[in-house]
Amino acid sequence: MTTETAPEAQAPALRSDSKNWAMAGHLSAFTVFLGLPVPVLGPLIVWLMKRGDDDYAEWHAREALNFNISIMIYTIVSAVLILLLIGILLLPVVLLSWFILVIVGAVKASNGEYYRYPMTLRFFN
Repeated sequence: MTTETAPEAQAPALRSDSKNWAMAGHLSAFTVFLGLPVPVLGPLIVWLMKRGDDDYAEWHAREALNFNISIMIYTIVSAVLILLLIGILLLPVVLLSWFILVIVGAVKASNGEYYRYPMTLRFFN
């Protein structure tokens, strides 16, 4: 795991198509509400489609993938901690944070900005 930072604070002259794919990388995590079992499938598909083709969209999809894997780990840990009663408070916080931060990431991507999710384990760089 490295502490790699975003390439730039602002992406220069991006195509709207690139911004849309980057935003889709974030919002595709919400496919979990459509019945997909895990929120990582959407970002993984976008990342694999755009890898080597569109640096901006690839970067955002990879960031969303890392974040959603991290959230899955935090959710599992919180669910187990329900046995100790700590998870009763922790689980809703994790899930609400996930929902809000995915929207923030999508808005930043659509504005042409690089966004790093907080508390994210970097599995893919």
